[in-house]
Amino acid sequence: MVTLAEVAQHAGVSASTVSYVLSGKRSISASTRKRVEHSIQQLGYHPNAGARALASSRSNIIALMVPLRTDMYVPVMMEIAIAVATSARTHGYDVLLLTGEEGPAAVRRIAGSSLADAMILMDVELHDERLPLLRESGRTAVLIGLPSETSGLTCVDLDFEATGALCVEHLAGLGHREVAVIGEAAAVYERHTGFAERTVDGVRAKAQEAGMRILHRPCEGGYAATAGTLGRVFDERPGTTGFIVQNEAAVEPLLNLLQQQGRAVPEDVSVVAVCPEQVATQASVRLTSVAIPAQEMGRRAVEQVVAKLAGRGTDQVELLEPVLTVRASTGPAPA
Repeated sequence: MVTLAEVAQHAGVSASTVSYVLSGKRSISASTRKRVEHSIQQLGYHPNAGARALASSRSNIIALMVPLRTDMYVPVMMEIAIAVATSARTHGYDVLLLTGEEGPAAVRRIAGSSLADAMILMDVELHDERLPLLRESGRTAVLIGLPSETSGLTCVDLDFEATGALCVEHLAGLGHREVAVIGEAAAVYERHTGFAERTVDGVRAKAQEAGMRILHRPCEGGYAATAGTLGRVFDERPGTTGFIVQNEAAVEPLLNLLQQQGRAVPEDVSVVAVCPEQVATQASVRLTSVAIPAQEMGRRAVEQVVAKLAGRGTDQVELLEPVLTVRASTGPAPA
């Protein structure tokens, strides 16, 4: 294993100069820094993590809390997690992944130890039990999600209220007046998960403004559950001509069921989805959709954490503007 002293000898500088280049604690001339960095790269030097943590009181680790639940679409969660890990490495941080449903216990464990310098929390609920402890601990943290009360917090998320409104605006512009929302599993709403609740809020507000009737039904996803939900929708609102789907597991079953019932998409029924781009473009009918910007959310959360650790960040809410892409699944409402 290459030592710091060997790097110093190779670069023709003192060991303390190498240390200052690595820590950034003192100003080093550009030429000297470049020479040291070249030697580090040539020799394949990696600082000892334990020694570095003792010297700097930093672990250079970010704890990412991702409760993996069966009622959530895991590929999106993991895409965000991968974006966090990749972005963290570009800033010199590693990621500690916590996937259990520990809630406040996980926050307490990280806040009360030197395991990580900061936390990023996902799957944020409107009244998240982790947040009082997070505020109390004073630990650097960023939320990927939006609770009902954001004071003293830094949050990054897609603007889901605007997302719901954008879907309604698109369908209203095509003349649809009876629209059903096929939502996430019932447990997601029972937990008051922020993104799901906010989407429905945006849908209802814009629908009222547009004079549109809305029917929202949670759905477990999968063929059988989607069939039951779709049957109930048409029993209650036979004149439904538009669907907004926020449930990746229900997308393909819904399209198949509509086809089996002789309802052509988009001639008889239009479908808009809130889903990853891949789901929308690979569906049996290419879906008009609002994409989930998973990579951008992960990257921006890391940038906020790094800024706060460097003393530059402030508590803020950063909402990403939704973009609706029109494809083959939406058209004018039938006469």
